[in-house]
Amino acid sequence: MYNLYSKIAENPAYYRQFNCREALITQINCHYQTKFDNFWSHNNYLVYIIEGRRVWHTAEGSFELNKGNCVFVRKGACIVEHFTDSTFCVLVFFMPDDFIREVIRSRSRPIAASGSTFDRVMQVERNEAVQAFFQSMLLHFDAAQEPDASLLELKFKEVILTMADNPQNRALNAFFASLLQEPQGVSMRRVMEDNFCYNLRLEEFARLSARSLSAFKRDFQRLFQTSPGKWLLEKRLDHAMYLLSRLDKTVTEAAFDSGFENISHFSRAFRQRYGCSPMSVKQQVLA
Repeated sequence: MYNLYSKIAENPAYYRQFNCREALITQINCHYQTKFDNFWSHNNYLVYIIEGRRVWHTAEGSFELNKGNCVFVRKGACIVEHFTDSTFCVLVFFMPDDFIREVIRSRSRPIAASGSTFDRVMQVERNEAVQAFFQSMLLHFDAAQEPDASLLELKFKEVILTMADNPQNRALNAFFASLLQEPQGVSMRRVMEDNFCYNLRLEEFARLSARSLSAFKRDFQRLFQTSPGKWLLEKRLDHAMYLLSRLDKTVTEAAFDSGFENISHFSRAFRQRYGCSPMSVKQQVLA
């Protein structure tokens, strides 16, 4: 599993991109040869589908995106399903938490969160102002000369303010408000709950939590009263038990869908935790 933001930012010759500090927008136009793509990003991102179809698979469910769709995806890991018989063209705009906070704080009136909850993938109301932003960025990508950095900063701030100003974007506004109001502990808990079933390293969980590795381990111990490794193992085993006993998953599917890469390790840990093998649980369900 790779970091999508880092892959793009480190390859400007392959991914044409415009940057404002760590905020980045890129146009991806290609024909994929593989069915699935596993990646994560420590920055949130806005996706606008110009052509093609993709399915974003997260721990919360699957979200199919087609031509003209616009969604906001919170930072974390996901699996994207490609359809290899068609060309895919998309604009992706990466927005760090700090950049969003800065823009939202600049508003003349408080953001209207209205108590809404928010998911990993949130539909964005594609009004004329949002469409105008993407169309203007496409013109810049087609031009030979890059736009001035000051203009880019204004454009990037404009689209965030435009989305925040639309009352139809309830879930997105709730997320924006959480960036201003939410304690760090709540934010870390959400990162872990959203991403435990992906095979991320502790360094990557720390980056998602906007902490150094040592600060992540210290804050995690304080919040969960256990180590990250023990918490992840127990959480993944609980999830695997649920998949085996409730969702009719095979042993292999339950292992990989819970963040285990090695079936033997999964089976040993499962037996140690529950006193029985994953296969015996599966057989009881089928009986």
